[in-house]
Amino acid sequence: MPAATPCRSVPAREGNSRIGLLLQQSANVIREQARFCMGACFALVLASPPTLLAAELSPRYQDANGDLVADLPTDPTRWRDPRILIFAYTPVEDPAMYSQVWDEFIDHLETLTGKEVRFFPVQSNAAQLEAMRAGRLHVAGFNTGSTPIAVNCVGFVPFTMMAAKDGSYGYQMEIITWPDSGITEIADVAGRTLAFTSPTSNSGFKAPSALLESEFGMVADRDYKTAYSGSHDNSILGVVNRDYDAAAIANEVLHRMLARDVVRAEQYTTIYKSGSFPTTGYGVSHDLHPDVAAKVREAFFTFNWEGTALQREFADAAMEQFLPITYKEHWSVVRQIDEATNTVYNCD
Repeated sequence: MPAATPCRSVPAREGNSRIGLLLQQSANVIREQARFCMGACFALVLASPPTLLAAELSPRYQDANGDLVADLPTDPTRWRDPRILIFAYTPVEDPAMYSQVWDEFIDHLETLTGKEVRFFPVQSNAAQLEAMRAGRLHVAGFNTGSTPIAVNCVGFVPFTMMAAKDGSYGYQMEIITWPDSGITEIADVAGRTLAFTSPTSNSGFKAPSALLESEFGMVADRDYKTAYSGSHDNSILGVVNRDYDAAAIANEVLHRMLARDVVRAEQYTTIYKSGSFPTTGYGVSHDLHPDVAAKVREAFFTFNWEGTALQREFADAAMEQFLPITYKEHWSVVRQIDEATNTVYNCD
């Protein structure tokens, strides 16, 4: 992952608590290793006593091989073999625009599966999760923070993520503000408005809220005001337009917005930057017919990025391939953050 795009900023403060140390770990080298209520609105709750730990699947699913993701149902009558495959990318500022970014991949997917593929422009993490749980979404890219929820609560099976040619991947969580806001360090956020994206987001909520509470003793809506923008793009634009005093965002989104001239480097400053996290996880619903699922996997790993809209969109991050991953290994740091903050899932 390339270094963060230069901007007018004070030195970003690195965390040194347990949460801070987890945030500093590189997802590329970690090999050891939400507060979430599943319902119509996918609201965030703190369950007490815990009902489902961060590494536990909903009782609706089986995990006989211990890989932490749902197994294919043993009853073939439960396998989904839809005439039309529905594909969704994680919510962005302009979902309709992203359907064009994925056009060439979708054509490739149609060729290999022999099925029509439609892009589902989701407006929120909740809509994406609910669609897969209801069987209306078959292939998806879930963002870092919602991937564990999708795995545990809706039967998502991730198997790949974007990576550079050398196999490197990842993004950092940054807390940004606007120049001359009076905020030069995290402690200055006290009494001001900090924008989060959504409760399911890793860098847009879970990691920064845990960091502020554990390392700085700052509790949301007690020591600082909160707002939920719905996406990293909205949070970034909210800071640039001075609607929010600060925002916690994924800098891979920031880099893409800079590359498209949506925002300029002089319009924001960075007061905190974490270590690397895994990026969007791509995969299938656990009950997709195994022959179809195999073709979907093949489509990701045989896609030729050269000259495509997908390559252009992620050029700032030098993404050029889909890297094979496992949820058990590559999302271990995210699960550690969930466990360190006593995160539990109530999927039903």
